[in-house]
Amino acid sequence: MGTLDGKVAIVSGSGRGIGRAIALKLASEGASVVVNDLDRGPAEETAADIEAAGGRAVVCPGSVTEDDFAERFVATAVDSFGGLDIIVNNAGYTWDTVIQKMTDEQWDAILDVHLKAPFRILRAAQPYFRNNPVDHHRKVVNISSTSGVAGNPGQANYSSAKAGVIGLTKTMAKEWGRYKVNVNAVAYGWILTRMTEATADDRAFVEIEGRKLQVGINPQLAETLSRTIPLGRPGTPDEAAGAVYLLCTQESNYVSGQCLTVDAGQR
Repeated sequence: MGTLDGKVAIVSGSGRGIGRAIALKLASEGASVVVNDLDRGPAEETAADIEAAGGRAVVCPGSVTEDDFAERFVATAVDSFGGLDIIVNNAGYTWDTVIQKMTDEQWDAILDVHLKAPFRILRAAQPYFRNNPVDHHRKVVNISSTSGVAGNPGQANYSSAKAGVIGLTKTMAKEWGRYKVNVNAVAYGWILTRMTEATADDRAFVEIEGRKLQVGINPQLAETLSRTIPLGRPGTPDEAAGAVYLLCTQESNYVSGQCLTVDAGQR
């Protein structure tokens, strides 16, 4: 018996990294999961791993910024598994530079994926929650960042979007309490993913929606960051997923409108 048996979850950006770990964790506790990724291949791989472990999963590939994505994402859960109980808004990436060099395109792209997309997904889910009341609590976990809590040089776009996620979370907790929906956020510190595992010296890149974006952390900055983390190291995707899972359990039924900072006590 899993703690999430019978629940249906949608997790955006769950083909890789933290999102993949979240999808695997929720599925391991009994949830049926709709897996999303910008690219179909990683989404199908995550879904296959869930099914190989005895779970249930389907894929809903595509960009969360597409105009029709939110409705399609919610409909996939309802049509495939007969309901929707958990929403995890995780998809995103970074496109950094100092403000005087940041273009409108950079600003808009990051705000669209990190803030507008979660807004649209929640808006698309509202009619289902309103028209299909349940006895148990439903859960929403929006992924924020310590950049949205404290700011971060070179990330005016990302920090603003992630701060907005916290505002969206607190507002939806107030709007959706009457539907028995708990809405919370998780603000991650340094978690090892493909965006942060490489160093800037590696000249590593990822391609996202036709854009080739450099990823990685300056080695000197990485060393400094490690020294400021009380546990002395960055977190893993599995550890990041654990925080989301906590907010999806019945033990969190009276926790709503909160932002849980997951950074090993750095801030």
